[in-house]
Amino acid sequence: MEALLCKKLGDPAALTSLDERNLDSPIELSKNHPIPELNSPTAVRIRVKATSLNYANYLQILGKYQEKPPLPFIPGSDYSGTVDAIGSSVSKFKVGDPVCSFVALGSFAQFIVQDESQLYPVPAGCDLVAAAALPVAFGTSHVALVHRAKLTSSQVLLVLGAAGGVGLAAVQIGKVFGATVIAVVRGPEKVQLLKSLGVDHVVDLRNENVTESVKGFLKARRLKGVDILYDPVGGKLTKETMKLLNWGAQILVIGFASGDIPVIPANIALVKNWTVHGLYWGSYNIHSPAVLRESLRELLFWMSRGLIKVFVSHIYSLAESNLAFVTIKERKAVGKVVIAFTDQGSGRSKL
Repeated sequence: MEALLCKKLGDPAALTSLDERNLDSPIELSKNHPIPELNSPTAVRIRVKATSLNYANYLQILGKYQEKPPLPFIPGSDYSGTVDAIGSSVSKFKVGDPVCSFVALGSFAQFIVQDESQLYPVPAGCDLVAAAALPVAFGTSHVALVHRAKLTSSQVLLVLGAAGGVGLAAVQIGKVFGATVIAVVRGPEKVQLLKSLGVDHVVDLRNENVTESVKGFLKARRLKGVDILYDPVGGKLTKETMKLLNWGAQILVIGFASGDIPVIPANIALVKNWTVHGLYWGSYNIHSPAVLRESLRELLFWMSRGLIKVFVSHIYSLAESNLAFVTIKERKAVGKVVIAFTDQGSGRSKL
């Protein structure tokens, strides 16, 4: 089978092409990697249809992620596909069933094996490519907003980096709950997309000051301030938007796409009665798997009913993985970037 191997740490986005003979390349396309065998009576082998790229996958290959797997490894986390083979005790699935799931490593390959308890049936009528991009991005935002922040319709939600994978998920979940949603993005294309999703106010950082723009909107709506700050960006933008938070507001720390980890002053958090939530979604599978499972089931139900939509802006083949990482690194994606095992490729847009 084909699989992407990370054999050394480095920048996969620095490559001009994915060449097996390039000794400087941190990633290599293996065309004869062993197909994984069923390893237990409840194991299921899935033929992967698509797998999404997350910023964490890029950081892992760089060696900058909090979890550092031993080399060599196959990167990749969330994916979708069809059941290819089942163990003797599997009762929930049969060969040919469409499924999706996530792993700590290993989805950048044509086949993957997981226990049936870790798989989720993809509802009829749902696109498998979209399902591949749902678990991590929407799962992160759902657990953060619903489980941690207890989002309600009476609250004002401010989403930074709102055109990225987790950002687009957060604004859609906010609208499902009827909250007032403010989105912060860069560029007119992203502004138009957010407005088409019914976002109440969109700030374009290319030509607007975030504080002035949001304050003007809040005043016009007779709202006191922001109740929940959803922050996958970090850096100066976090510091700036903290000025907009209400007494008793909540800050959801999702990530640091800016590359700069912000400082949240403890004295101001004390005076303003703020709650700061750190959210590392993957750790729920270890410490609270029931929350994670219920979250993904609800998200798949919402997707089947059209309440949420997974936006995939770029699709690449496994041989084009370096280009996929360039798209992530240079923030060209609107929504998700996906590697698909089809004849699609060359960054074909799904928007």
